[in-house]
Amino acid sequence: MSFFFEVLIGGLLSGVMYSLVALGFVLIYKASGVFNFAQGAMVFLAALTFVGLREMGIDFWIAFVITLGVMVVLGLLTERIVLRPLVNQPQITLFMATIGLTFVIEGVAQLVWDSQPHNLDLGIQDVPLPWISDSTGMNISTFDITAAGIAAVLVTSLALFFSRTRIGRALRAVADDHQAALAVGIPLQHIWGIVWAVAGFVALVAGMLWGARNGVQFSLTFLALKALPVLILGGFESVPGAIVGGLIIGAAEKLAEVYIGPMVGGGIEGWFPYVLALLFLLVRPEGLFGEKHIDRV
Repeated sequence: MSFFFEVLIGGLLSGVMYSLVALGFVLIYKASGVFNFAQGAMVFLAALTFVGLREMGIDFWIAFVITLGVMVVLGLLTERIVLRPLVNQPQITLFMATIGLTFVIEGVAQLVWDSQPHNLDLGIQDVPLPWISDSTGMNISTFDITAAGIAAVLVTSLALFFSRTRIGRALRAVADDHQAALAVGIPLQHIWGIVWAVAGFVALVAGMLWGARNGVQFSLTFLALKALPVLILGGFESVPGAIVGGLIIGAAEKLAEVYIGPMVGGGIEGWFPYVLALLFLLVRPEGLFGEKHIDRV
């Protein structure tokens, strides 16, 4: 049982970090109805910018602030140059625009900082916590617990911010009906700009944590694909859904790899979440926390 709980806890901790990536998608989708395929590229750009500044000898917090400024400016420019001209266009048009934006961001990031893998040290050791190992026999990584704690605090803070503040209420109004929000004086472009800037900040934190764990390299862009099962389970418009979906996917993939993987030759951790999401789509397409949409015909 101790091994089972060790695997389960490790999966839940990874799931919290998946929730952090999925949160960037949820924020933008709630405000504008756009599935931002470029979120993974934004994570890659943030991590590469931060580690590039650190390798130049810039202090940790100064590099963090500069990178945050870069991501906020990127979010605002994206809203102004890409999203705003395509208002009222079909969703597939907006989706294709974010795909194009993905390749632009990836190309610019590698052009500025090079395409070589980089090590990112946040000063958090990836070693088992001694007191947990001594008392329970389970090996739980210090880095995993710290990273999950940071991600949990950020996700919870943003969830409270968008549910309890005036900007959060405006965001919900914009998400429900763009035209009605404009009619009552809510500045649509300002809300979109804030959301894209916050998504840039989320991408920075996610890039730092995942970059420290796996190295800052091009594979960080595939975090966007890793977040898809999380969004399908939790719902594309729900911040709590991103949290719950991340926990389910994180725990399921680890348990499946350990207990089902040996029966089928192993290596199922990468694709099992998509199978789970596909099965879930057949039962509840809108996700656990998504709203059912009924169209009158």
